[in-house]
Formats: sequence, C-alpha cells, structure tokens
Amino acid sequence: MKLDGRVEIDSNAVENAIRPIALGRKNSLFAGHDEGGKNWGLFASLIATCKMHDINPFDYLRNTLELIAKGHPQSKLDELLPWNCKPPSS
Repeated sequence: MKLDGRVEIDSNAVENAIRPIALGRKNSLFAGHDEGGKNWGLFASLIATCKMHDINPFDYLRNTLELIAKGHPQSKLDELLPWNCKPPSS
C-alpha cells in the first residue's frame, strides 16, 4: 500500500464533477419520444459546447436566435456556432 499525503481521503470532487452528467442522463429518460430525445441531446450538446468555450449558454442562444430572426444568411450558419461566437459589443 502506497501512503501519499497528497491523495484526497474521499472522492467528493470526482462525484461532484460527474453528477451533472449522471443527472442529465437520468432526466433524458423522460424526453417523451424519440424526437424529444434527439432534441434533448442536441441542446445538451450545444450547452456543453458553450460551457467548454466559456460562453454563457443562455446569452449564446438568445444572441443566436436574435441574429437568425433578423435574417442571418442560412449559407453562413457556421458563423453562429459556439466556437465562432463573439460576445456582443457593449
């Protein structure tokens, strides 16, 4: 047995890190039907991508939907993806 004082006694940090994933997986069981599950997966992926790029998901979705409503060209939808997102100038 290796004794190392740097190792945490409990696994709370790991459990807290994976809790949202487990809860999301459990909640997705109640999507209603196949299309609901696909939409759930799409939005869960989009939100996770926003978080990965340090973008507020709510602000991203609001800004993106506003741009689409104002007539953003369909041929340039890739500009609206989270990794291409630029925060609106204040």
